[in-house]
Amino acid sequence: MSKCKRFETLHILRNMPQEFVSVSNSVLLLAHCNNDTYLCFIGFLIHSADYAMKEPYCLLVDSSFGRYNNAHMAHYEIEIKSLLGEEKNAIALKEKMCELDPACACVATNKQLNHYFGEGDVNELYTKVEHLLDSEQKEKLKHIVEKGSTFSVRTRQKDDKVLFVVKAAMDEGNAINGVSRMEFEEPVNASLDELDALILETGFVYDSKWSREREEYTYKGANVCIDRNAGYGYLAEFEKMTDEQDQLDVVRNEMQVLLDELGLEELPHDRHDRMYAHYKANWPEYYGTEKTFNIE
Repeated sequence: MSKCKRFETLHILRNMPQEFVSVSNSVLLLAHCNNDTYLCFIGFLIHSADYAMKEPYCLLVDSSFGRYNNAHMAHYEIEIKSLLGEEKNAIALKEKMCELDPACACVATNKQLNHYFGEGDVNELYTKVEHLLDSEQKEKLKHIVEKGSTFSVRTRQKDDKVLFVVKAAMDEGNAINGVSRMEFEEPVNASLDELDALILETGFVYDSKWSREREEYTYKGANVCIDRNAGYGYLAEFEKMTDEQDQLDVVRNEMQVLLDELGLEELPHDRHDRMYAHYKANWPEYYGTEKTFNIE
């Protein structure tokens, strides 16, 4: 089996504005947007007058960097799912990605608990959780609440980190399974139970709870998540982000090309909806287990 590369961190900039201006040599920055649904590495070559190094110095920029240059932009997520089912199919996909893209790399692995909510008022929710957010996070969430039509509210524990997630549909799909969505996903200083309690206080109810193990890869400019989900089995998610709404169709077509070359089929929305409905009605049977089901 081909083995994908793993990146080694040389240095992390955690105080981006202050540390960045102190760097005098030409620097190659790799900006890591630490997001479970969007993980990519972007190269920047920063020139200076007193260049004195024969080779660029590689730095991994902390995820907070993203807030300095695009905090006021809406992030649109384009995501296509493909049901793999059995482990052998997940292994074959990883081998194929490494074969077709020598730069393919496993960039993260984690275990997750995901709680989905429904029936509440997102405007009331915004008021309830805003004390957990900084000013830039508030503005980003407010924009999504104002522009979205249907919403998916979630909480996530990713290893030891707790995340608050709101997704809003931007296409004919819904906010849970749609292809194009606006997304808010930010860490909060609260436990998973504490965050859940705030959401439940605003009239939301649990739709379902999920558990999964995730491997994240970079592949030809896309983020590919290979998940082992309770209920669904193995599932691949191909994801890209854009700040431009008029680029959604272009990015969507680019993603379809990736699936085609890997011999994968998109999980049809109607089948995914049936699978989700079954899981939603029976999630206590699957949550935290390795049990799976198959629904056509």
